[in-house]
Amino acid sequence: MKKIIHTKNAPAPIGPYNQAVLVDNTLYTSGQIAINPETNELVIDSIELETKQVMENLNAVLNAANMTFEDVVKTSIFISDMNNFAKINDVYGSYFNNETAPSRETVEVANLPKFVHVEISMIAIK
Repeated sequence: MKKIIHTKNAPAPIGPYNQAVLVDNTLYTSGQIAINPETNELVIDSIELETKQVMENLNAVLNAANMTFEDVVKTSIFISDMNNFAKINDVYGSYFNNETAPSRETVEVANLPKFVHVEISMIAIK
């Protein structure tokens, strides 16, 4: 049985999807971009601040499902410019323990919603 996860501490969906879906003990998050949930504005002052907002949005969704980054087993990172990879990776990596970090892929794409530079989704298991 699936349970819809929603929190006001992450941006509301802007289409026909939910922030996350919990099935048994597995959480599937939708991709998060750098929308500040308090202002509904994009945080795109720098790639580091943009990535931090994305990770904070994901943290809020994980928390709403009573999970943490330690429960994350897989991430997908979509970026608009592979030249930003190192900066994105530094911020992303600060949220995980290197010894227990999840598997992931990072893919450069032609475009992302609202023309942001990074979008990240996760799968977590409790």
